[in-house]
Amino acid sequence: MPKSSVKQIDQDEKRIIEELRKNANKSINDIAKSCGFSRQKVWRVIKNLEEKKLIWGYTTVFDDEKIGKKHFIIMIKRTMERLDDETLDKIISTETEELAKKFGVCIESSAYIHGEYDWMLTITADDIKQAKQFSELLLTMYHSGAKNIIILQTMFFIRKNYLLNPDKEKLKQFYVD
Repeated sequence: MPKSSVKQIDQDEKRIIEELRKNANKSINDIAKSCGFSRQKVWRVIKNLEEKKLIWGYTTVFDDEKIGKKHFIIMIKRTMERLDDETLDKIISTETEELAKKFGVCIESSAYIHGEYDWMLTITADDIKQAKQFSELLLTMYHSGAKNIIILQTMFFIRKNYLLNPDKEKLKQFYVD
């Protein structure tokens, strides 16, 4: 049996990634059936993607409100000062995440962005007060690198982690009220 070309391997990986995007909890058998591959091939491709760090992990998409949480986006504008190594190490370490846990806040994602703001965190918290306390901590923690923070509250997810929100009636109610 001839070895697959690099192009074919890339196409196969993309098909499997697309199936994982739809539902990372899908069984290897179901992914294999959807892609028309053998179970062994899917398992091998997924393991290879994990080893190459193309797949970082797996997560569950849930309704924040139903578990008593609210979702927020924190946007941070940097100062023009160059960030020192200590500050950079704090940002890329788990130190911020550990402090968030002490406040009862969960960091969902953190990214450097291009535009009016430079750093974006998405978090869940009990309420806006808790989110504000956490953002004030960020200003204190990164005082030499952060000059402005805004907090946005997510009112309703239409799509989250590639998945369409199944509660369409809630969106309709949001626009009517």
